[in-house]
Amino acid sequence: GSLVAAVLEHSGHLDKEHLGAHVGRLSRREEVWTMMNNKYSEFLPSVQNREDLVAEVEGLCMDIDLLRAAIENEVQQDLNVAFTEFTELKQQLERDSVVLSVLKKLQEFDTAMKESSTALLEEKYMPAAQRLEKARSSLRNVESHRGFELKIPKALRKELTVQEQNMIYQLGKEWQKLIVWKLPPSKGSSSLEDAVLSELHLHTVPPRGEDTAVPPVAAVLQALAVLGELHYKLKDFGQLLMEYILKPLISYPSLEPVTEEQPDVFILRFRTQELALDESSPMKVFDRIKLILEVLHKYLLNVPLEEPGKGGKDGRVTLAELLGELLWEELSNCLIHSCLVHSVPTSSSQLEQYKEVIESTKEFEKALKEIQFLKQDKTALLKYACNVNFHFANKKCQDLIKAARKLMTSEIHNTVKITPDSSTALPELPSPGSGDHPKTHGPSSLLDSGTVNLGSESSLSQSTLSLPTCRISSSVQQLVELAYNTMEEAKTSTKFCCLQLCNCVRDIFYVFCEVVPKYHRENLQKLPQLAAIHYNNCMYIAHHLLTLGHQFRYLSAVLSDCGGTFVDAVPDFKKLGMECFLAQMQVQKQGVLDRLWSARNFSNMDDDENYRAANKSIKQVLHQLKGLGMVWQDVLPVHVYCKAMGTLLNTALAEIVTRITALEDISAEGADRLYSLCKIMVDEGPQVFTPLLEEDKNKKYQEEVPVYVQKWMTFTELMLILRANLQEIVDRWADGKGPLAEQFSAAEVKGLIRALFQNTERRAAALAKIK
Repeated sequence: GSLVAAVLEHSGHLDKEHLGAHVGRLSRREEVWTMMNNKYSEFLPSVQNREDLVAEVEGLCMDIDLLRAAIENEVQQDLNVAFTEFTELKQQLERDSVVLSVLKKLQEFDTAMKESSTALLEEKYMPAAQRLEKARSSLRNVESHRGFELKIPKALRKELTVQEQNMIYQLGKEWQKLIVWKLPPSKGSSSLEDAVLSELHLHTVPPRGEDTAVPPVAAVLQALAVLGELHYKLKDFGQLLMEYILKPLISYPSLEPVTEEQPDVFILRFRTQELALDESSPMKVFDRIKLILEVLHKYLLNVPLEEPGKGGKDGRVTLAELLGELLWEELSNCLIHSCLVHSVPTSSSQLEQYKEVIESTKEFEKALKEIQFLKQDKTALLKYACNVNFHFANKKCQDLIKAARKLMTSEIHNTVKITPDSSTALPELPSPGSGDHPKTHGPSSLLDSGTVNLGSESSLSQSTLSLPTCRISSSVQQLVELAYNTMEEAKTSTKFCCLQLCNCVRDIFYVFCEVVPKYHRENLQKLPQLAAIHYNNCMYIAHHLLTLGHQFRYLSAVLSDCGGTFVDAVPDFKKLGMECFLAQMQVQKQGVLDRLWSARNFSNMDDDENYRAANKSIKQVLHQLKGLGMVWQDVLPVHVYCKAMGTLLNTALAEIVTRITALEDISAEGADRLYSLCKIMVDEGPQVFTPLLEEDKNKKYQEEVPVYVQKWMTFTELMLILRANLQEIVDRWADGKGPLAEQFSAAEVKGLIRALFQNTERRAAALAKIK
């Protein structure tokens, strides 16, 4: 009330409305204050309870700190001491365990060594070897513990080695008693005589009359296997078996194995017999090898061995398996290269008979697998035998190339005469609508002559597409016949063989291009006759290559695989022949020029010495050409002969014309002597044309010399000039239209006039007309 009164007094100017609002606000504030007092009365006991809890927590923290201090100062020290003691005890236990293990293994080693020694004395080799292996295992275990510098393992290792070597030595002696070789004294590769003297004795039971019984073969072999020595023994045994038994049986068909079984020994030896025609066949060889391996299996190889990691169940293998692994690769290679390869047929007709070889090979491998000498997946022999087409083709091709090379390296000068009527005409060709398979001819008919029928209404002469008469090497004729024979055989072969044979024919001709020019190089360069024969040879081969593919066009599919027909090789052979013959022509041309060089340029012929030198050179040239004509006579085709001789004679005439036209002064006597020299060339030059053996038939070609000698008319015109006067020369010039103008230029004619005639008004007038 007082507050209200004060407010009213202080704000007496307020009106009633403002006063009422102010009183309302004061009333609400009083209510809030009352509520706050009530909340405080409720919160105060909670605060006091929390303060009590804080006091208790602080007391507990003090107790914890005291406990931690007690643990760190007293209990931790006791724990460290206990942990150290525990660690030391643990290490001591581990050392004691290791020592105990080592001592136990040493005890096992000692026991095994004693048992092994005892078993060895009793000749119980398998238990002895097993105990020795146990001792080795125990010793390895002892040596595997590191940190123990013990001297005793070294001593034990030495003792083990001594015992092991002692056992190996004793087993080796037993092995030598079981398997006894009686070999010839010679060393190295075994011959037939050595094989006959070789014997193998297998002692499968103790021999009679001996005190110490030979142990069973199984015990010795198994003991050697345990000791790891069996491989070396088998390797040595296998080498001797291959060298003195298996290889001789394969290499010498006359050897026959002889077996002899006695109560205490089995003996294997050889004897020789008369060689029959079929004794070198694979069937015979397979039977003998199979006999040897079967008796070895019976008396030696059928022994099961413990070989962990090998063989079938439980790692058990037989001695036959181990020996087969060592020998089969070498044995199969020997059988292939020394036996099967020789049985591969050499002709297609024999391929059918080869099935017997395939069947025999299959039976041979089957027999070896039955005695476990050969694994099931090994089929090298059968694969080789079954691949007969491949081997036949390769062998056939090798034989063909070998035969072809022999022909190529034979003498070229052994020749045969080829005429259109003998062996160069094509075989009969089918009519255009007759199909792709003409009647086949034998190899001989393919080279025989005959009419070439192109249709029912038209035909060509027998000489059409034929080589002209010439001589070729007999070896080249045989080479072409070899190619025809091969193509004939190809048409009856399998597709693979056909392809290989067709390729081989192509290879034969490629080899010819490489071999002949190199092998006969010196003779082809020095001997013109051989160069001419080689030219004919190349043309002969090219001639047959033109139609060889067409004659066997029913092999078109195969021919396309091997490069099509043989026409593509024709330019190579023509080039080969032409290069050789042109090189010889160049040599002969140079010989002509060298001989004319001694003619002293045909100058000062009024000098007797100069005239004799020129006359000699002319005769030497004619002698060279006549000799060459005789060498090429009946060798080159007539047209080639005449063209070649014409070229060489033309070289001589052209050189003489060039030298005479180059003279600046020719006396009257010199002109007469030059004319006489030229007359020798004109009279005797045609005589070098003797292409045929019959003299009367050569006259035709001697009369046709102007056809083959380009400078012949020029040479005759030169001779006329040497004898003519000025008016005759002008008349033959005929204002550049006469025969003289056809052979000489105006400058050449003027030069000759100036050289032959003195400088007069008549000469000047004549020179004025030569233009």
